[in-house]
Amino acid sequence: MKKNFFAISISLFGFYLCSCNNTNIGTTAKNGGNDIPEVKSIFINGDSIHYIDIGKGEPVVFVHGSLDDYRAWQMEMDTFAKNHRVIAYSRRYAYPGKQVWDDSADYSVRIHADDLATLIQSLSLGPVHLVGHSYGAYTTLLTAMEHPELVKTLTLGEPPVFPLLEGLAGGDTIEHNFMNKSVAPAAEAFKVGDDEKAIAVFIGGVIGDSTAYSAIPPEGRDMMRANVLELRGAVLSKKSPFPPVSCSDLKKINTPVLLLTGEKTVMLFSVIMDELNQCLPNKEKTVLPGATHGLQFDNPVEFNRIVLGFIDRH
Repeated sequence: MKKNFFAISISLFGFYLCSCNNTNIGTTAKNGGNDIPEVKSIFINGDSIHYIDIGKGEPVVFVHGSLDDYRAWQMEMDTFAKNHRVIAYSRRYAYPGKQVWDDSADYSVRIHADDLATLIQSLSLGPVHLVGHSYGAYTTLLTAMEHPELVKTLTLGEPPVFPLLEGLAGGDTIEHNFMNKSVAPAAEAFKVGDDEKAIAVFIGGVIGDSTAYSAIPPEGRDMMRANVLELRGAVLSKKSPFPPVSCSDLKKINTPVLLLTGEKTVMLFSVIMDELNQCLPNKEKTVLPGATHGLQFDNPVEFNRIVLGFIDRH
């Protein structure tokens, strides 16, 4: 299996874009009678990380996927904040960060996991409930592996743990198909400066529908363009963005884990989730009805019910 590959997953943020478009960092505004939470920032590991911090109780930290930012969790934040302290942050390279393109920068899961651990420590959160989607779920998984003392529970929404495909029957074919349909054409589009095409083909490959991007409203496509830096960096990188993770590594995780997969997800994520289910010792797996890889965007009501139930049991 090739070592030099990329397969960040994408959430269909644009389908569910609503009024959380506050760009006044550090302020609280009113919008139609509803409070827009203050966007705070903290300087860690050489960069500013922006986040929302609302509610009281045991802390729940949301970690978004590729082409998203903290606003990806707008349908979760208020619901979870009724009984928990909620932190939803924008990972490095995501809106409203001011990073610029640098082909020598680190776009791997490694740097995001370091950021997440430092964020939890800097905010003195103690053991937290981590909820991650896609590339963000890979970030939370690595954080739980390396800093178990910081994690009380772990919810993994279809992390692209491609190293688990190595040695798996049919794994090479699954990777090859994804590379050809999604990553390779996205990289070629980035090389000629066509960000729009890169995003479109990448989404099509991950969701399994070549028309998915065209169905997203203009506001959603604007949001994705605002968060394209990481995707460009990762697909053009000569190194894999994914740190090694083996089944034996996963067997050492004692933290309670919820594996959440979409009923309509593509084979790529279905196979990876099956491997995670086989390897993790303290886990439960749930299928989100009617959902693709978009998960919390496709079925937010059930997503919230399932994840809150898991968290409350632990």
